[in-house]
Amino acid sequence: MATPDTADEKNLERMNENLEKVEALSQRLVQALSHRDPPMPELNGPGQDLYARAAASYWQALMENPGKIYEQQLEYWGKSVRHFMEAQQSLLQGHPPPDAGEDDPDPLEGDKRFTNPLWRTHPYFRLVKQQYALNRQAVEKAVAEADDLDPKDRKRLTYFANQIVDMMSPTNFLGTNPDALERAIETEGESLVKGLENLVSDLEANNGEMVVRLCDEEAFKLGENVAVTEGEVVYRNRLMELIQYSPTTAQVHKTPVVIFPPWINKYYILDLKKENSLIKWITDQGYTLFVVSWVNPDASYSDVLIDDYIEEGFLTAIREAKAITGEKQVNAVGYCIAGTTLHLTLALMAKRGDTSVKSATFFTALTDFGEQGEFVPFLQDDFVDGIEREVEEQGILRSFIMGRTMSFLRSNDLIYKPAIRSYMMGETPPAFDLLYWNGDGANLPGAMTKQYLRDLCQANAFVTDGMTVCGEKVRISDVTVPIMAVTCQSDHIAAWRDCYRGFLQTGSKDRSFIVSESGHIAGIVNPPSKKKYGYYMNKDLPPTPDEWLEGATEREGSWWPMWESWLRKRSGTKVKARTPGDSEHPSLGPAPGTYVLRKASA
Repeated sequence: MATPDTADEKNLERMNENLEKVEALSQRLVQALSHRDPPMPELNGPGQDLYARAAASYWQALMENPGKIYEQQLEYWGKSVRHFMEAQQSLLQGHPPPDAGEDDPDPLEGDKRFTNPLWRTHPYFRLVKQQYALNRQAVEKAVAEADDLDPKDRKRLTYFANQIVDMMSPTNFLGTNPDALERAIETEGESLVKGLENLVSDLEANNGEMVVRLCDEEAFKLGENVAVTEGEVVYRNRLMELIQYSPTTAQVHKTPVVIFPPWINKYYILDLKKENSLIKWITDQGYTLFVVSWVNPDASYSDVLIDDYIEEGFLTAIREAKAITGEKQVNAVGYCIAGTTLHLTLALMAKRGDTSVKSATFFTALTDFGEQGEFVPFLQDDFVDGIEREVEEQGILRSFIMGRTMSFLRSNDLIYKPAIRSYMMGETPPAFDLLYWNGDGANLPGAMTKQYLRDLCQANAFVTDGMTVCGEKVRISDVTVPIMAVTCQSDHIAAWRDCYRGFLQTGSKDRSFIVSESGHIAGIVNPPSKKKYGYYMNKDLPPTPDEWLEGATEREGSWWPMWESWLRKRSGTKVKARTPGDSEHPSLGPAPGTYVLRKASA
């Protein structure tokens, strides 16, 4: 049995080892931060004029009704003092503080950040939690009562106020996070050393930017356990690789399918693994399938426009798919920004008299940006001006900026919770393929980014005066081919109601609209085998989305089989299955190709 002296010696030895690790990690931390090339400061928050308008509104309310403001302040002070006194009494008397009563309910009840029993039973942590909740309520009231703001300013102020409130949660700081403190004690500080290792590794991997790893990246390798559906790269240019997938049936429909994924992310969200791969499922239904894999651009692509994506991406992929299969038409699919651009492409083709697309399907694709939804905070001039300065300096919109923007829409789940787990608890991120894909971002060409933000998002040109692409002014009403739009009920990126508004402005006579349950990813990657999410259909297309939903029928299961039935009617008879490529399109390498392997750097 070890003596107390022996145990003390071992603890001291372990502590010295940890201190040595901390010293080495601190040096790496400083070195990693020295490589940081931060984005333009405008991208870290709104212009000061927004806060000035909010402050003016608040003081105006104070002048008009000082009694109300004083009443709120007295209530705030009174609760703060009472909570402090309760904590003092609990410490002196040695018993837990009283539970919240009916006159003082717990506003954070059910908040998963505060599930540790110490938030309720320990006087210190209870006081910290109560004061945080009180501060949050005070901020929310102040924002709500800023009366003289237009709707966009109010939405922006609410968003940024919520960001500050979430950032200041006591769970985000070691000294006020009981879970992290308990873990540090249990591991004799080892969890904090591992957390520092995780932080330094993340900084080193992103040139000094703190981009929290959401998953164990070492657990996945493209072509081995994600993006594994068999196929060949049959065409390549500077913007894309065209993958043709190997058939899995003896016969296939004559008309091939060409999928255009968004170039904001990598295409393999549609091919994560066999069980949920839309790409494999389509080939299993008997279709010749082509998928575009976009290049991950660097600064040499700074002048690339949406026009280039249309000519060298969409039109070229359609042309090559036709040449390889010997067909005159294809069925096209566009996802997210690629769905928006497919609309532009179809409008351009109509102007040119090109009938190469037989039908088009759009996954979560916006075309009418009149309502900017959750992106209102980021689509005003101060932010867009900052993005323009950023891309002029860098040549590209760096991937981490886009990723950070998306993550802040769900900051507690995608930033603070993973950071706590990794940096304070010292845990290894989970091996989760969806999160691996989410962290494998792509840069955006500078000119394309400005064109997208100014012409499509801010000016909303495509559904108003028309947008000029490839030398033609096009409008959404120019789109006349048979179309189906698949939207998602809880999509916070492309809200289904906004998608519906643009969908109604197309010129197509044959059109179908559905709403899948769940969000931007899970609502699309929803295989029939999972039997998880259903969808809504309505053959009628009334003027408003709420009327559409009121008349819609809810259906169980994935929308994939319903869409395949719609697609089948537009895909011709069966022919012998086609192997990838032909004599003029030899294989340039197996799927997933080479472009998808290029990583974006901060």
